[in-house]
Amino acid sequence: MTDPLAEIIALLRPAQVLAKSISGSGPWGVQYAAFGHPSFCVVTEGACLLQVADREPLELVAGDFVFLPATPSFVLSGFDPVEPHQLDPTTMSGHTTDLHHGPIDSAPDVRMLGGYFLFDSPDTALLVTLLPQLIHVRGVDRLTVLVRLVREETAGSLAGRELILARLVEVLLIEALRAAPGDDAPAGLIRGLADERLAASIREMHREPASPWTVEQLARTAALSRSAYFQRFSRAVGLPPMEYLLTWRMAIAKDLLGRKRIALEQIAERVGYSSASTFSTAFMRHVGRSPSSYAREHKLARSQAV
Repeated sequence: MTDPLAEIIALLRPAQVLAKSISGSGPWGVQYAAFGHPSFCVVTEGACLLQVADREPLELVAGDFVFLPATPSFVLSGFDPVEPHQLDPTTMSGHTTDLHHGPIDSAPDVRMLGGYFLFDSPDTALLVTLLPQLIHVRGVDRLTVLVRLVREETAGSLAGRELILARLVEVLLIEALRAAPGDDAPAGLIRGLADERLAASIREMHREPASPWTVEQLARTAALSRSAYFQRFSRAVGLPPMEYLLTWRMAIAKDLLGRKRIALEQIAERVGYSSASTFSTAFMRHVGRSPSSYAREHKLARSQAV
């Protein structure tokens, strides 16, 4: 069976991973600047407070896992009122030692494992548009084990380290997303997949992205009328059905343009367009530049990153 979550994460291709131990004691607080990249944290001992953007503070306790797909500015602190210390995560990419907040000479009130990862993908924005701003999961032991494995692998230098980290992060993401409560999730892919009828149509779009789908055909896969399906899909996923399909098709196209030497006609056929010209027009409208221009820019960016 086609798994849309697994397909999206595989397309994103986790590349660089950084993880470390974090602790806090006494009156402490730190405000992280917006980072943009996905980050995660699991509380292993004690408790603390997390406040993301304009949300109410969230109490984190041992066993809690938090995933921020785009990591906006947030405050992590103890329970005593304190002016948080400002921290810019972009200046800490080479900082490999563990972090401690608060008085060094006092025993930690909380211990965490946290980190972030970068994607080797031309379409990381796809993750942000389809997932909630914050995913909070409580009491899932598998997530704690996975984060610990990521931490241990990051700290080591054994052969195959990068490959193992990439696979661990893929599994970590899938575990976090399928453990997240779907019915109460904001509009996005998790909520759409939590609806059995909508999930059937989403799987069909992913199974055959090149098929000439119509709203009527997709509604039939969900056993709903056209109007009921359109409203239910738009409300749950946050995008109308055909716009979601277009987003997925273009994500596949960008991946093919960025990674492989494939003729434009073949790419067009694989994502449901009758000719290279109609595909190029749609790509230009969706991405803002031509497929050839996009491929050149992506190739240049990859060469400069090496």
